[in-house]
Amino acid sequence: MRSVCPHNCPDTCAILTTVKAGRAVEVRGDPDHPTTRGFLCAKVSRYLERTYHAGRVLHPMRRVGAKGEGRFEPISWKEALDEIARRFKEIIAVWGAQAILPYSFSGTLGLLHNNSMDRRFFHKLGASLLDRTICGSAGVVGMAYSMGSSMGMDTECFDGARTILLWGTNTLTSNPHLWPFVAAARKRGARVIAIDPRRTRTAEQCDEHIALLPGTDAALALGMMHVIFRDGLGDEDYMDRYCVGRTELAARAAEYPPDRVAAICGIPAASVEALAVEYATCKPAAIRLNFGMQRHAGGGMAVRAITCLPAVTGAWRSASGGVQLWTFETFPVNHAALQRFELIPPGTRTLNMVELGRILTEVTDPPVKALFVYNSNPASVAPDLERVKAGLRREDLFTVVHEQFHTDTANFADLLLPATTQLEHVDMHIGYGHLYVMWNAAAIAPLGEAVPNTDLFRRLAAHMGFSDPCFQDSDESMARQALQSEHPWLAGITLERVQAEGAVRLNVPTPFAPYAEGGFSTPSGKCELFSERMARDGHDPLPAWTPPRESSASSPALFARYPLALISPPGHYFLNSTFSNVLARFEKGPHLEIHPTDAAARSIINGQRVRIRNDRGAFLAEAVVTERARPGVVVAPSLWLSSLTPDGRNVNHTTSQAVTDMGGGATFYDNLVEVEGAS
Repeated sequence: MRSVCPHNCPDTCAILTTVKAGRAVEVRGDPDHPTTRGFLCAKVSRYLERTYHAGRVLHPMRRVGAKGEGRFEPISWKEALDEIARRFKEIIAVWGAQAILPYSFSGTLGLLHNNSMDRRFFHKLGASLLDRTICGSAGVVGMAYSMGSSMGMDTECFDGARTILLWGTNTLTSNPHLWPFVAAARKRGARVIAIDPRRTRTAEQCDEHIALLPGTDAALALGMMHVIFRDGLGDEDYMDRYCVGRTELAARAAEYPPDRVAAICGIPAASVEALAVEYATCKPAAIRLNFGMQRHAGGGMAVRAITCLPAVTGAWRSASGGVQLWTFETFPVNHAALQRFELIPPGTRTLNMVELGRILTEVTDPPVKALFVYNSNPASVAPDLERVKAGLRREDLFTVVHEQFHTDTANFADLLLPATTQLEHVDMHIGYGHLYVMWNAAAIAPLGEAVPNTDLFRRLAAHMGFSDPCFQDSDESMARQALQSEHPWLAGITLERVQAEGAVRLNVPTPFAPYAEGGFSTPSGKCELFSERMARDGHDPLPAWTPPRESSASSPALFARYPLALISPPGHYFLNSTFSNVLARFEKGPHLEIHPTDAAARSIINGQRVRIRNDRGAFLAEAVVTERARPGVVVAPSLWLSSLTPDGRNVNHTTSQAVTDMGGGATFYDNLVEVEGAS
């Protein structure tokens, strides 16, 4: 059977699932898929463990203990649906439908199970809208200010690059199917440079590692542009033809000489000089960005600054040059047909998921009286968890969770409903690290009484009395609607073809060089190095460095109390909190990487239990004294379920609900802490 990895990773791998007597017995990467190439990551290669895990939620359940205890009794599906409909109607009668909040994100990235019937249901209900910004919204908006969209390079073209900057991305952990293309480029003589505060698995395999301080990426990009303009290394013809604001950007870059950038980033000035020259002269030059580097106060501007680089040097002229943040916006999918925006009542409010703690404890007009969680685990992954959990403990909050496992959030549910895994339902996928539309067939029947998201929301629509024809659409019908587009890149791509072939590439040229001759989707049609739109939106119209909100530059008093910057990238075997209950045995356990100089200053030794704290909260971990962390930065690979930590807390007890400069994104890596020995 043809399956697709549903998890929040650029690779969106094609999987071949072997089934015997109704049971899946093997999953393996499809060798014929151009990016999967026959292998799966360390997580998904063990997907059968997840599917058949003893901890699966397999029946509807009602809470019988206190909120957070995770004690439930089984009930029937009819009882569960009746109770949801009754409670929703009672809340609407008193508080209005906007007192109901759906909360979902990327537990699955399938177009059907995260983007269709669920949205239709809550739109028709009139529930508050959720601004789903927790991952990459800042960078997407920042890139769009420069280029008009966040469409970038094709992964399959990286193998032709001569210089590759892996900027803020641990490719071998978070995007492993890009690595064969990087390796192929190296065999042809390319140099690969990692830019990351931490010496990751990927950095160890690169030709050079530049360990800048968190939140200083925009300064480094501007320092590179300073050298490029100063030494005449830019592509003047490309900028004259296809850019606006060249003169203004050169003046801004002049404010960032290498010595200043070195002081901001905590790296040698010579590294700034050498990086700029190599990037500008060894072409084609490709940049792979990832979302971690934009999770600080100036995250959107950082991505905007970096995405100006390939325009300044003309790297876009080649299909193997440019920048990739993701490929999602290359797909002209009919999201309006899937979600049915016309069902949204006028004036419906939007609440930002990053601020869930504030929403549940402070919002009053109307207060949130019901929370429906699916495809997410906010009691682990949301920032400022002390506030989030305080809200989840409210006795007047009716919480429904549709889940595969007893997660931290599930433990707070009033009703816990069983969800299918990827092998148990059909779905259609688009990659955000490749250019293929893909079909996931149901390999096995649902276990127990588990139901897919699409079926759950059809049932709820019926219980609420919704009679609109769109609530009768089958999964296959919605998949066809998603592909209904006049855009030439979807021409000839039908559901039947995707089902038959498993994966179908968009109708884009091969090789794909989207901006070789301009064609940016900005108002001017050019790469806007100077953006009047940004000025109208209240931003600096030019790339600039915005210091992290929590740093010595912007908050010296806070820095004096909490002098270490904490970042929390994914563990190699985890994806946010996903897989942490199944594959915890492969990880070291909750730990904190700390540089020897920072450890010595605090009398911390390797293997010691430490307490990581700030004014928002604290958590315990084991100290790993290592030069993988640079001085001044500590690293807590994440995310751990509370049941797997020594104190029931994780790194998000210290993170902030503050949002990014644009896009309303999360600022997980804008987080100052102190570390001390714990008894």
